[in-house]
Amino acid sequence: MSVDALGAALPGVPLGLGLVGLLLRYRMRGFAAFLGVGGAAVVLVGAVVAAVRGGRGADSGVTIAEFGRVSVTFGTWLDGSAGLVAVAVGVVALCVQVYSVAYLHDDDRYAPYAAQVSLFTGAMLLVVVSGDLIALLVGWEVMGVCSYLLIGHDRRLPEAPRAAVKAFLVTRVGDVGFLLGIVLLGLHAHSFRIADVFAAAQSGAISGGTLTAACVLLLAGVAGKSAQFPLHTWLPDAMAGPTPISALIHAATMVAAGVYVVARLYPLFERSTVALVVLAVMAAVTMLLGALSALGQDDIKRVLAWSTVSQLGYMTGALAVGAPSAALFHLLTHAAFKALLFLAAGSVIHAVGGNLMSEMGGLRRRMPVTFWTMTVGLGALAGVPPLAGFWSKDAILEAATGSWPLPRGFTLLVFGSAAVTVALTAAYVVRLWRRTFFGAPRGAGARAGHEPPWAMRAPLLVLAVPAALLGFAGLAPAFSARLGSHEAVAHVGWTTAVAAVLLMVGGLLAWRWDPAAAPPDTWLGRLLGNAFYLDAVQDALVTRPVAALARLARRGDEGLVDGAVEGVGTGAGGLGGLLARAHSAALPRAATAVLAGAVVVAAVIVVALGVGR
Repeated sequence: MSVDALGAALPGVPLGLGLVGLLLRYRMRGFAAFLGVGGAAVVLVGAVVAAVRGGRGADSGVTIAEFGRVSVTFGTWLDGSAGLVAVAVGVVALCVQVYSVAYLHDDDRYAPYAAQVSLFTGAMLLVVVSGDLIALLVGWEVMGVCSYLLIGHDRRLPEAPRAAVKAFLVTRVGDVGFLLGIVLLGLHAHSFRIADVFAAAQSGAISGGTLTAACVLLLAGVAGKSAQFPLHTWLPDAMAGPTPISALIHAATMVAAGVYVVARLYPLFERSTVALVVLAVMAAVTMLLGALSALGQDDIKRVLAWSTVSQLGYMTGALAVGAPSAALFHLLTHAAFKALLFLAAGSVIHAVGGNLMSEMGGLRRRMPVTFWTMTVGLGALAGVPPLAGFWSKDAILEAATGSWPLPRGFTLLVFGSAAVTVALTAAYVVRLWRRTFFGAPRGAGARAGHEPPWAMRAPLLVLAVPAALLGFAGLAPAFSARLGSHEAVAHVGWTTAVAAVLLMVGGLLAWRWDPAAAPPDTWLGRLLGNAFYLDAVQDALVTRPVAALARLARRGDEGLVDGAVEGVGTGAGGLGGLLARAHSAALPRAATAVLAGAVVVAAVIVVALGVGR
């Protein structure tokens, strides 16, 4: 199979099977599972082939529309990094589909769920392999729709529809900027092909000011999709969705898309110091905010959700300091250990019947497979050597000590925030580990806890392997070259590594949380547990004023525009009566009446439109 055909097939297979799955009846569970699992397996095989072959540069694409001097094409750009990210998407998607068969065994809406997971996977792969900004935008937006459907899947939970709407609307705010950034680049480059946009930026056809404006607009979309401050608030609430979907969103789709797009378009961002400064500040705030908020949660899934926010801050921080290969490396290792952690959390929730760690405890003997695999995932998240997270996180810290185009003060800001976050991450990791698996069982569910079916345990064992060993791949020249690095991407200096390990150990030892204790009812505990009340701040400053404005506009619409329209209808009826009486009169008189009526109606419509504006 040619590179072009392979690039088209990677998103095409899950998208096609997802559309077929949506047509199935709810009772066709077995066939829906076959399409979901089989499609994910085919995608994984194709992604492995693409990664091994190494891919190539941008494809010329097929022109599908022309608007004056601007052409819209559809083509693939299946280079080395795209192949590796596609493998990560394929592995996580396959594990999620297999896991979901057992996890949603009693769900009567499993068939549309499996189809939507396939569509979600296909949309992410379209973003990964696209060689054109318009095709990338299509995949970007389809992911938004799928996230809305899947987060709100469980209609029995009152919080699920609210979380779905919140995720959809918050990410849409960022997507407005993302769309404008793409349009700005395409209009000035006279093409939406990524290769053409790069060439235009290099030649000066896109001015520095225009390029900065476009990159900052793109970052608005990145902040929404990748849950960066201040558009991060939707991600913890998205935990209302089924746990396998949390794994998919946090590890292989949606939140990874923003980081990947910046890495993909990095030749544009590295030409704009302003965009890199914005990215650095956003990353520094996000990684600290996420780690501190994770410390104050009692819900096991919300701990992991805030952890994702923090780890995404690491990735955007690496991009800000000029290390896209380190960002992609951490994206890959994070996909492995975070998917493992969410699926392991799902096993715990399935066993105890609840999400709260205060009602867990003592599960390590009752659930040994879940315990050991989750321990590997937590160790990788904390950066325990030699697990995967140690190599990729330290690669980012090492990059932040170098000399890059970003002003030195902002580089130090990223490094300082990342270093503090190392200790905070270790603290909330050991807290989750102790409260979930150690001490006496604190609830009826914990006392009766047991391992889930093998369809749920097997994905944990599969994901534990890359969570433990993937970091060593960063030492291989071929792997590093596919990520765009001229040296081993896992190369870290001894000084940085030792400092990071000491910070991590300090975090592990500093948190002496009694597994039986409740979250602290202090001002600090409430502040962290409510994530610094940023949701309430946004509600007060944005949501309520916009809602009040909408209500005011609605009253104006009902009182003015609707009244004008109703007046037009009444006037037309009266004119009809006059015309009926004039029907027997002479032709000139009838024509005069019709013309007068037309003028009156036209005038009323013009007035109504003016009031509407």
